[in-house]
Amino acid sequence: MPFRTRARLAAPLTLLLAPFVLAGALRAADSPAPTQVRITTNMGEFVIEVRGDRAPLTAANFLRYVREGFYTNTVFHRTIANFVIQGGGFDAATMKPKATHDPIVNESGSGLQNKRGAVGMARSEPPHSGNAQFYIDLVDNPDLDPVPTRWGYAVFGRVVQGMDVVDRIGEVATGTVGPFKSDSPLKPVIIEKAEILGASSAADAPAPTPVPPPRQESAQSPK
Repeated sequence: MPFRTRARLAAPLTLLLAPFVLAGALRAADSPAPTQVRITTNMGEFVIEVRGDRAPLTAANFLRYVREGFYTNTVFHRTIANFVIQGGGFDAATMKPKATHDPIVNESGSGLQNKRGAVGMARSEPPHSGNAQFYIDLVDNPDLDPVPTRWGYAVFGRVVQGMDVVDRIGEVATGTVGPFKSDSPLKPVIIEKAEILGASSAADAPAPTPVPPPRQESAQSPK
């Protein structure tokens, strides 16, 4: 085909494709960049990439607690080698559960899986009982993902920096501590601070509306 003929055909094709290219660009621009949260502990720090595009309710819930400073001086109260570490709900000084907002809807069907480094929402037996406690997968844990016959545990992010710190937390000596009969670090692993990277201020955080803390026998956990 002569060059000029090809050029004449290419121009209308470009015009036809332009709206689709523009629409794709607009969708990309509308998609929020994943929010990163740095967790500083007495054993080091790590960074979580929060996936609000895949688990919007769970991500917004977690970020609200971060903005409110809820996680400051809480502990990782449960660590199980080759499984998960879990924390964010118990006060480091008293080992009592902190008052939380209302539970949220379970988003375990988002497609995000419990792979090594994934961050999920802990809950008790009822599927929609998650609030503030979160866990981090130390290994791939497909048994925590949903199946047609039962709910899973909702993943809302992943560790993108400092997984070595998470691994060290997962290897600490554990036993009976305070209200926990097993799997609790004998030397407290304390969350000193949780902060959104790049955030200018927490002044716009919504006012907390706590509810009474849960009874100890309803402690949350991925199983």
